[in-house]
Amino acid sequence: MSRPRTVIVGAGIVGCALADELTERGWTDVTVVDQGPLFTAGGSSSHAPGLVFQTNPSKTMTEFAAYTVRKYTALGADCFRQVGGLELATTPERWTDLHRKLGWAESWGVEARLLDPGECAELWPLLDKDKVLGGFHVPSDGLATAVACGERQAARATERGARFLGGHTVVGIDQRGGRVTGVAVVVEGEHRTIPADVVVCAAGFWGPTVGAMAGLSVPLLPLAHQYAKSGPLGTLRPGPILRHQDRDLYFRQHGERIGIGSYSHRPMPVTQDEIGPRGTTMPSVQAFTEEDFDPAWRDAVELLPALAESKYEDGINGVFSFTPDGFPLIGEAPHLDGFWLAEAVWVTHSAGVARAVAEVLVNGRSEVDLHECELGRFEQAQLSPAFVEERGKQNFVEVYDVIHPLQPMESPRPLRTSPFHLRQRELGAFFLEAAGWERPHWFAANEDLPRAATGAELRDAWASRYWSPIAAGESLATREGVALYDMTPLKRIEVSGPGSAAFLQRMTTNNVDRKPGSVTYTLLLDAKGGIRSDLTVARLDEHTFQVGANGNLDLEWLTRHAPGGVRVRDLTPGTCCVGVWGPRARELVQPLTDMDLSHEGLRYFGCRQGHIGHVPVLALRVSYVGELGWELYTGADMGLKLWDTLWAPGLAVAGGRAAFNSLRLEKGYRLWGVDMTTEHTPYEAGLGFAVKTDKEFVGRDALAADVTRKLVPLLSAEVVMGKEPVRHDGRTVGYVTSAAYGHTIERPIAYAWLPAELAHPGTQVEISYFGRRVPAEVAAEPLYDPGMEKIRR
Repeated sequence: MSRPRTVIVGAGIVGCALADELTERGWTDVTVVDQGPLFTAGGSSSHAPGLVFQTNPSKTMTEFAAYTVRKYTALGADCFRQVGGLELATTPERWTDLHRKLGWAESWGVEARLLDPGECAELWPLLDKDKVLGGFHVPSDGLATAVACGERQAARATERGARFLGGHTVVGIDQRGGRVTGVAVVVEGEHRTIPADVVVCAAGFWGPTVGAMAGLSVPLLPLAHQYAKSGPLGTLRPGPILRHQDRDLYFRQHGERIGIGSYSHRPMPVTQDEIGPRGTTMPSVQAFTEEDFDPAWRDAVELLPALAESKYEDGINGVFSFTPDGFPLIGEAPHLDGFWLAEAVWVTHSAGVARAVAEVLVNGRSEVDLHECELGRFEQAQLSPAFVEERGKQNFVEVYDVIHPLQPMESPRPLRTSPFHLRQRELGAFFLEAAGWERPHWFAANEDLPRAATGAELRDAWASRYWSPIAAGESLATREGVALYDMTPLKRIEVSGPGSAAFLQRMTTNNVDRKPGSVTYTLLLDAKGGIRSDLTVARLDEHTFQVGANGNLDLEWLTRHAPGGVRVRDLTPGTCCVGVWGPRARELVQPLTDMDLSHEGLRYFGCRQGHIGHVPVLALRVSYVGELGWELYTGADMGLKLWDTLWAPGLAVAGGRAAFNSLRLEKGYRLWGVDMTTEHTPYEAGLGFAVKTDKEFVGRDALAADVTRKLVPLLSAEVVMGKEPVRHDGRTVGYVTSAAYGHTIERPIAYAWLPAELAHPGTQVEISYFGRRVPAEVAAEPLYDPGMEKIRR
């Protein structure tokens, strides 16, 4: 087995866990360096309170935490105590949210239950149960002693050949020819170089400093977070770790004292230059600011009246890391081979992240989907210091808030807008945000459109938020007339050069080596056959392809694998796209263009260049809503003119994302990252038609046609949100991915992963939705136009 020389920067819990995971997999030439003393090195691990609550809306983050619990429990009671976790509700909104959280736990395989106030008080006798409406209890949650966990894992790694070096300050990342070659360190004033083939930055809040040495911007914000302890309260019965999220507080026991952590104070960012000079007992511990903690103490006393008999003491402002979206940073630097990040990882997820990074390094992929955590997920607009700071601070503020899945960040907005934005505002667009883009979800100007069934009576308060019955009118207009959809946020990539066809043939599952003017739906797979993305590939000429992708991860993946002579270029910032869809689309567009847009002139999944009025466009005859039409691309400078030209005849309405999502689910079109990920294969996801096994492509040899689970549509009795557990015969058998009301079929739709034996039309199941059992039935797909007559007319 090849054993690359590996240097891990940071001997906190993540670095130690990674060394353990790597050496367990045979990579034994591992050196872990830290500027501090081993193993209380002065980072976040050295002061972390160690509370591990597993349940998260993200399946990936929950699996990271669950593995962390299993691993640290096995290390012994001095490393992890499985005392359980209790989250309280003191408001109706929080109590509703805990029902939602119970659904996540069930979906992701975490044992949990809801408790009444009396049961909560039995677990925490100090509670004023009159303040409590109920609780969410996970018996397997618990307390990790971060330093002990790190040291125990380091000992295991050392036994396999790893070495740990304290007092080694990293001052440079050596590189040559686009690869790392070593790590420059200073030890007692002496400069040394540790040779390396792979360097992993697990330096925690020092990540931006180490990243800068490698020429990499690390989008991470160190923030101070307050923690203090009560005075002695006498003998306390051991109880679970506790969250009082309605007041941004958490609690744990320290013998006769109670520790209190607070997120209720103002965000307190700490710059890289300030961390060391402002540190007290260690760099991660800043001076405690009592005035920020006093309100939190009053809230703590209100919940736990016994605290009034003491005063808080031993307070710290402890530094830890926040990212713009709250997820870790995992991945290889796009410009420097061999330089990796394992950053912004809390104790809760430390072992899980370490395992995933080790799997990627040793095997080329993680068994857990990582798209939410990959470094390359961020667009350039999301990497500015100002953006990282503002978003990081807001994530701190909202860390315990009840967040709706569609709820956008409020600032900085607007950040990215399409050329159609002005006209959309004039039409009264209601905007939400994704990847920095302003995306209209419906238009007030369409208030008086004739409507199909709205399904409003089948939506509860949660499903009604960030939704409007106007979407029903926009859906009907698309099905019966013609609508314009802003597709500008779709990532557009140009792949060009003499070897571009062969490159895309090797990288994707379908046959893209077709004649110019053809469009192909295809997939990117990883080495094990997991779906990395789905793409629409248009061949413009012999050596030029335009690729419609899902995001920056696709751009990075193609760029990293492109051979010499093949150019991969992001077209998105300088271009725009409008989808023109509906049975009257040809009636609208044909009089405006010099192209023959008849069915014979431009067949389904074909493309052509021409003009719409004065505007040069690339037209792709594809549709994500299941109706006749085209995606029309042009330069950003001509976008407004394109919109106005299409709008002038008075035939079209503007369509928003709410209608779009309903239409695409009626047609059964998958959304990557929601409906399928690297954890799923094309055959499981119902995308086997896009796989041509008579050619070589990445992941082909790992594919198996036999499946044990399938993605299927459910017709349910209520509109649900997504991520809810699906039950059959009293047991949990799967989970929901996407959901919406189908305005055309007049039924709520929920796509879900189910065992293959239950994936047959007619199977009766239940969706657990906020604690209610919602009846649902597996349906045949597509739910709309199964013969494809509408789209091919």
